[in-house]
Amino acid sequence: MIIAVPEYDHAVPAALKSAIEWLSCATHPFKNKPVMIVGTSLGIQGTVRAQMNLRQILDAPGVDAQVMPGNEFMLPQGGANINENNQITDAGSVSFLKLCFGRFLTFINSEDLELAK
Repeated sequence: MIIAVPEYDHAVPAALKSAIEWLSCATHPFKNKPVMIVGTSLGIQGTVRAQMNLRQILDAPGVDAQVMPGNEFMLPQGGANINENNQITDAGSVSFLKLCFGRFLTFINSEDLELAK
C-alpha cells in the first residue's frame, strides 16, 4: 500500500487518521502489510511532520503496518513543482521517487517483511 499524505498543521488530516482508526478497530487491514509513505505540501518541508505522524499511527497497536523505513519522499512546494497535468516537474524529485518505488518493491519481497507476517 502506498499512502500519499498531505500535511495540515504539521500532522495528517483528521479524516485520514479517523479512517485508519475505524478500519483498524475490528478488521485490522493494515496488520503486517507493507506501506510506503509519500507526500507533498505547499511549504518547503514537504510533509516531513505529517509523515512522522503517520508512521506513529501506522505503528500503533491494532494497526501494526510494516512501514518501509527511510526512503521518505517529500515533495516541497507542490504548487510550483507539479504542472497542470498533475506531473512532477522537478527531474531530481522524479528520479528519487522512482528510486523509492524500486526500494519499496524490494521491501515488499524482503525476508524481514516475511518474518513479520
